[in-house]
Amino acid sequence: MGSEAGHSENVQQSSRFVATWLVGGVVLGLSVLGLRFALPKKKKKRPIRVYMDGCFDMMHYGHCNALRQARALGDQLVVGVVSDAEIIANKGPPVTPLHERMIMVGAVKWVDEVISDAPYAITEDFMRKLFDEYNIDYIIHGDDPCLLPDGTDAYALAKKVGRYKQIKRTEGVSSTDIVGRMLLCVRERSTGDSPSHASLQRQFSHGHSQKSEDGGARSETRVSHFLPTSRRIVQFSNSKGAGPGARIVYIDGAFDLFHAGHVEILRLARGLGDFLLVGIHTDQTVSANRGAHRPIMNLHERSLSVLACRYTDEVIIGAPWEVSKDMITTFNISLVVHGTVAEDNDFQKEKGNPYAVPISMDIFKILDSPLDITTSTIIRRIVSNHEAYQKRNEKKAASERRYYEGKSYVSGD
Repeated sequence: MGSEAGHSENVQQSSRFVATWLVGGVVLGLSVLGLRFALPKKKKKRPIRVYMDGCFDMMHYGHCNALRQARALGDQLVVGVVSDAEIIANKGPPVTPLHERMIMVGAVKWVDEVISDAPYAITEDFMRKLFDEYNIDYIIHGDDPCLLPDGTDAYALAKKVGRYKQIKRTEGVSSTDIVGRMLLCVRERSTGDSPSHASLQRQFSHGHSQKSEDGGARSETRVSHFLPTSRRIVQFSNSKGAGPGARIVYIDGAFDLFHAGHVEILRLARGLGDFLLVGIHTDQTVSANRGAHRPIMNLHERSLSVLACRYTDEVIIGAPWEVSKDMITTFNISLVVHGTVAEDNDFQKEKGNPYAVPISMDIFKILDSPLDITTSTIIRRIVSNHEAYQKRNEKKAASERRYYEGKSYVSGD
């Protein structure tokens, strides 16, 4: 009997051992003869780090889409922002200085790290620094040409070592094109333009004016090449809405020629709550309040630029001028804010104050804008130095024409 009982106990212990081994899963806590065993843990895979550089001057949704595509090729995106001196040496004077461009790039939600004062060309020394110090796996650039003054490819070294990847250029916008729109809007308000100024306007306004029925030019109508799609909006949008009980902050505006001043006021606004809702005014609303020459960028272009900002959670595409009670309750808005630096800051002196309702509800707040920059600031920079920008963009305009003439297929990315 004792032998049978002992044999039965051994079988049960053996069964418990097997059961423990099978149920234990990834980590097995077994006590056998006083020893503890565990399966070896899988080594965590190192994230793929990709690098993209650029001037990012007058940053627009095309730049943002390039960064989005670059980020999709890896796990972490490091972005190099070319120095002012390098831009001057290779292209001409930048419209926006380095510190503003750094703010813009750092605010793009697909960017993980920013390198200041990056060189215009990928030299062997800088490429080695990217690989060794920044652990970069691939260097990314668009399929449009990037040539140095001597005509050589700025990314030749990266291609030679097999560490280069290419993305598709975003159709419908370029810095050259935006300069043209700005100068065209200036012409609408000016009389007696100088010959050089008029020539510059013609150079950059190509494709952005329509003819009237009598055959004359109608310069007040600017035509964007941008073709908005629902897919592009989804690509730029955040997937999550405001959670239950979230404090929703609302800010609205034209957000034309999205710049560092916009980024900084959005950053402050986002810090006042859990969710930032941004209202983008329609083209008609902007024109009615700022003149027929505005906006420079159309509604969908402006919406994408705001959506690409990491401080934005959601946008209202075509927000009303007045913030109504119905709008506040529909979107569960807790606070409405407005910056001190804006082109429509006389709203409180006018009849029909667009913020009358949130003011009456005591949910309105004026924020001190960190930067004294408006859309007019950017336009003035262009106009005051238009001859320098003409020289800067002559070669760029030619390369863009060659790109469009030679392209055969554009990916939806």
